Amino acid sequence: MAAFKDYQDHDGLGLAALVRTRQVKPEEVLEAALACIARHNPKVNALTHLMEAEARRTVAAGLPEGPFRGVPYALKDLNVLYAGQPTTNGSRLFAGFVPDHDSTLTERCRAAGLVIVGKTNTPELGLNMTTEPALHGPTRNPYDLALSAGGSSGGAAAAVASGMMPMAHATDGGGSIRIPAANCGLVGLKTTRARNPMGPDVAEGLGGLSVGHCVSRTVRDSAALLDATHGPAPGDPYAAPPPARPFLDEVGADPGRLRIGLVTEAPGGLPVDAACRSAAEEAGRMCAGLGHHVEPATLDVDVEALLEAFWSIFCAGVRFAVDQRLKALQRPLRPDDIEPASHAFAEAAARVGAADYLRGIHALHAAGRRIARTMAKLDVLLLPTLAQPPMPLGTLTMAEPDGRRYFDALFRRLPFTPAFNASGQPAIQLPLVWTDKGIPIGVQFAGRLGDEATLLRLAAQLEAAHPWAKRRPPLFG
Repeated sequence: MAAFKDYQDHDGLGLAALVRTRQVKPEEVLEAALACIARHNPKVNALTHLMEAEARRTVAAGLPEGPFRGVPYALKDLNVLYAGQPTTNGSRLFAGFVPDHDSTLTERCRAAGLVIVGKTNTPELGLNMTTEPALHGPTRNPYDLALSAGGSSGGAAAAVASGMMPMAHATDGGGSIRIPAANCGLVGLKTTRARNPMGPDVAEGLGGLSVGHCVSRTVRDSAALLDATHGPAPGDPYAAPPPARPFLDEVGADPGRLRIGLVTEAPGGLPVDAACRSAAEEAGRMCAGLGHHVEPATLDVDVEALLEAFWSIFCAGVRFAVDQRLKALQRPLRPDDIEPASHAFAEAAARVGAADYLRGIHALHAAGRRIARTMAKLDVLLLPTLAQPPMPLGTLTMAEPDGRRYFDALFRRLPFTPAFNASGQPAIQLPLVWTDKGIPIGVQFAGRLGDEATLLRLAAQLEAAHPWAKRRPPLFG
């Protein structure tokens, strides 16, 4: 079979168009993706499980006529199931777990024509903003292999940034789509709560904090994939407000003159690196140059209340996951099953009472109301994605046995992302700014609840005015 040499020059929709017009066969696209994985994955450790034989069988059996027919894709190795393939959740406790069914989101991805080629690396149980699990080892940033790719969807972001595939599945419970997208120079849309289904095994993630979507190189891929996957499944406890029209129709549509609130100071006085503050200011100037009204704003949330809320909810979530797995294994927890920080979370759950958990849910809802009041006079908030540039690997480790010390260190590095998980609002990270050394610095835009449409219009407008497609790491290619 002839080599498909231009594979990395196309986004997902571009590859699908080539397949649809028979300029290239799905088999050729798959082989090109597998060649890229063989070339780059040993360097970045983005994929921890390769489904080469399964992907070839899927293509040979014939693909559905979906919008991404023949496009390679990977699932994050965290609570999203593919029948007959392992799901480890980045943890030794889950090593050997092979589900007998697909998650609903997996079914919808496959129906869209995506060819799932593997599982991407994640920190244990998704509990870090960097991807360095003891089970699989660290994922490296394609822009600088000494730096973190981010987390918890670090494997997904490194896979896309290095050119292995045009987009990859990701999830976000406190910033885990936006953080790695920022570190790796990608588009990362955290959708409105419940925009995509999480079943059939769970009703919601982390008390409604978590959502699933993707990281991608282009805005249009993120929009088109959301068209293919969104909407409630039967039995879902609640649903996001339905869109007025397809999300892809928003790409290229005139956003009008938006009122944009520029936030450069972190709530609670948490420190912000000058490079991150400068990136948000630069993005504000880009927006003003497109005719939008940009004014100073604040992210009005109670940092301490959110810290306690996330602590209670995350501890309960870890305990629940561990107990479910131990029940299936029919044995007690062993010392080496989970990493020290995870073990501390699970132990702390015994001290988190029912009232503490409900107090946390109340704090999430209170944060949503406070942000909604801020946005009553605004269309969009513009903020740094992170408070510091990508950090060196090894900076924040789950070998820390004091769970609260670890969690506080983690949370205080994330002053800008968790608020929108609490409120349920959509927020999109865009790769608009790089350092002089060529390292991406992320900026994010948050919209009103249910209003991905405005974010996609603005993101596409910025992408057209300040294209980032040619910004690629040295190993890309």
